[in-house]
Amino acid sequence: MIENRPWLNFFCHAILILGVAVVALPVYIALIASTRGPNDFYSGIVPLLPGPHTIENYKEVLFSGISTSGAPPIGLMMFNSLVMALSIAIGKIAISIISAFAIVYFRFPFRSLAFWLIFITLMLPVEVRILPTFKVVSDLGMLNSYAGLSVPLIASATATFLFRQFFLTVPEELMEAARVDGAGPMRFFWDILVPLSRTNMAALFVILFIYGWNQYLWPLMITTDPNYYTVVMAIKRMADVADSIPKWNVVMATVVLALLPPVIVVIAMQRLFVKGLVETEK
Repeated sequence: MIENRPWLNFFCHAILILGVAVVALPVYIALIASTRGPNDFYSGIVPLLPGPHTIENYKEVLFSGISTSGAPPIGLMMFNSLVMALSIAIGKIAISIISAFAIVYFRFPFRSLAFWLIFITLMLPVEVRILPTFKVVSDLGMLNSYAGLSVPLIASATATFLFRQFFLTVPEELMEAARVDGAGPMRFFWDILVPLSRTNMAALFVILFIYGWNQYLWPLMITTDPNYYTVVMAIKRMADVADSIPKWNVVMATVVLALLPPVIVVIAMQRLFVKGLVETEK
């Protein structure tokens, strides 16, 4: 039973508005800063209205870059981040769903051991294994390449675990019916399991795309060629210039542009994303 009391509604809306303000205010300040001149934020008073330098700032970020921080034009770095994020998201989902399918539907020696070995890697974040991973990537000649940016981050124990748990909820009668109709294992996988996993894949894609887009430490380690810099690296380099004052208006313009692809992905896949997170029965 839901209580309908005016004070309770007011309290709930006040909490929601406060939460939105806390989250949205920094984004709004970044948006305003991207339209201002380079010295507008050094006075100590934060402007709250847009300035007249919007086109000038975004044009500099997109087409000129910042020579003082060694950052090339942002368009190339956003393309690098997009390639990296898409490769990680699609690669993780493809490998995870296939490995979960093998673990659940095939009987082979040490099957449980294979699953638990995958599961244990959940406790090993990238930062823990970053040095041996760098050594392997370096020996394979994958430094300063798109393969080096994405391949080491593709394996995902979390996604494998989630797909395994979902496959365990699929009724065995469905598999038996497919077998009676003459469907082999791969036909059962493509025609039944993959469509049933559509919402799970959508939810994982959104999460993994944002994960790949926000990567900073790994691209920083394996790229020395500016042609393979990512946009998150660019923001850090712009803010840490030596012997000069950072151009915060240009930094904030880069931040706003870097926000756009994840926001577009979330909005475009919002329905499937929410459904994949909350749906428990297929």
